[in-house]
Amino acid sequence: MVEGRLNLEPEVREVFQSIDNGRNFLLSGGAGSGKTYSLVKVIRQAIAENPTAKVACMTYTNAAVKEIEERVNHKNLNVSTIHDFLWDSIKHFQKELKEALIALANNEEVTRISIEEVNPVPENYYAVLPDGVQYKEFVRIREGIISHDELLIVANYLFEKYPKLSSIVKDKYKFIFIDEYQDTSKAVVETFLTHFKKSKRTNIIGFFGDAMQSIYEDGIGNLDDYKGDDAEKVNEIPKKQNRRNPQLVIDLANKLRTDGIIQEPSADPKAPNMVGGVIKQGTVLFLHSTDGYINKVEAFLEANYAWDFNNSKETKELNLTHNLIAGKAGFRNLMDIYDKDHILSFKDRIKKYIKDNNVAADFSENTFGEVIEALQQGKSGRELNAVRPTNTMQVFIDGNAELYNYAKSLKYSEFSKMYVDKDQLLDDKKQDKDDENKKGSKRDNLVKHLFKIQNNISLYQNKKYNEFLRATDYHFKITSIASKKALKENIESLVNVGDNTIEQVINDANEKRICLIDDKLIAFKENKEYLYNRVKDVKFSEFQKLYEYLEGQTPFSTQHKTKGTEFDNVLVILDNGGWNNYNFGNLFLGTGSASVLDRTQKIFYVCCTRAKENLAVFFHNPDADVIAKAKVWFGEDNVIDIS
Repeated sequence: MVEGRLNLEPEVREVFQSIDNGRNFLLSGGAGSGKTYSLVKVIRQAIAENPTAKVACMTYTNAAVKEIEERVNHKNLNVSTIHDFLWDSIKHFQKELKEALIALANNEEVTRISIEEVNPVPENYYAVLPDGVQYKEFVRIREGIISHDELLIVANYLFEKYPKLSSIVKDKYKFIFIDEYQDTSKAVVETFLTHFKKSKRTNIIGFFGDAMQSIYEDGIGNLDDYKGDDAEKVNEIPKKQNRRNPQLVIDLANKLRTDGIIQEPSADPKAPNMVGGVIKQGTVLFLHSTDGYINKVEAFLEANYAWDFNNSKETKELNLTHNLIAGKAGFRNLMDIYDKDHILSFKDRIKKYIKDNNVAADFSENTFGEVIEALQQGKSGRELNAVRPTNTMQVFIDGNAELYNYAKSLKYSEFSKMYVDKDQLLDDKKQDKDDENKKGSKRDNLVKHLFKIQNNISLYQNKKYNEFLRATDYHFKITSIASKKALKENIESLVNVGDNTIEQVINDANEKRICLIDDKLIAFKENKEYLYNRVKDVKFSEFQKLYEYLEGQTPFSTQHKTKGTEFDNVLVILDNGGWNNYNFGNLFLGTGSASVLDRTQKIFYVCCTRAKENLAVFFHNPDADVIAKAKVWFGEDNVIDIS
């Protein structure tokens, strides 16, 4: 089977030279270089040359798992997310798992794993744990339940302490390949490249990815500490060809890279970015104006370059944050409820004060307002300020006096547990309507219920009647033409909700048996009354806008979530969104904090390289130096004032 290597691309042949030498390797390639294509080729060839050996392939998302499984489809291949792989490797060692949790909980440096009010945690703490330590979508350390972040810490601890565990994994898998390595936790890389060395068994660890696309804070970013020419080091193999982007986008991307990799057009005349064996030129535009009206930008691109912003499959507008999108996409109120509630921020401030200052008072029967009063009584100056709202919180409270009074009337023991995060509203966004939903969505049960309602409405609107009948809670009563007619009237009354509120639609859908109120929603209303009361009065039509956004039916996407995707036309909005972690102005000037500059350059690189045909970048009111730099990067003729 070795002769089969002759038909492989040069970089993959280099991979197998590394394998022959018993060396771990890194296939490093820029955006659009076909790293997943190379990964699949490596897997197939490894199996062909080692028919009895098992191969493990880990990747970042369930969607990527499915793609690789479909492209290889072999019994010797195990494809999973990194988390699932690690859990499968350690889940049977329950005694060691319990000991690890206790040791980590007693380690003050490990802040993510702790058990409040139990210090130190006794050795027999998990003696009675019927189901053992479990890995789930949520975390309850007290009950021995860990989630994604805790799993990485626990696995790293076990592999470090028990070299035999590395031997077991090495014996099982001759090859372990990790896709999108730059997004992998440092703890995971340490496990494979440091702790594995404690075992005398041998296997090959292969990494695939791009350091320039390391846009998540918890990823390792690069393997610089592990790379080198020595046999014990990871052998880096660069992949320079680009199969996705037109020439002008490649040229821009090369100006943004900082790792020395200079991409070039693919040598494959049938590559997606080729026409008749010649690379597409494409367009790159730097648009700017003295106002920030994005609709003017869209109108300019539609009129002069035939972009179609109604086609979400071909055209995307990339913003830094969901908050920047919310107003444009039509779900501003819902976004503010889940992400900008400073009454809840004040509650968290009070809760933290009680904990940090070991306040011994029993507030179990007090309201939130009474707790505030008790803590503020007798204090002045700095001490008083510590239990008062910050300026930002106070502005919000002043503008929402009725809501604040309502919050103060709630029982503190219940209100203190109230947790609201934008992921509860926005998690599991699709880039395209054909994408699949991921497992373990973080959406709360109110949002999930609203999705059920709108899903049923959408199925009916799209004339998917059989699916609609299966989904609706009415189908048990369809026994005659009259009942079908009644169902038709019921669903059509929900199609055009007008100014009806979310609560009105929930009740209507329940009464008309389109979507029954279930135990999960009832529990949500009882346990999260404050949040429910805020959401219930929002118009359902606003939720429908949110639904369209999350289902990939709009041209909008955040810049982080677009990684791994590609579109014909890409508009990048350079707005920091009030974040200090990014600064697009400094990006063009090469000034400011090195970490912020690096972070901004990488997200900009990722955004620009999504374009298969045309790229446009919009900068609101740039100064002369930014415009001068834009002319260097984009070309003087491509820098256009649309004011």
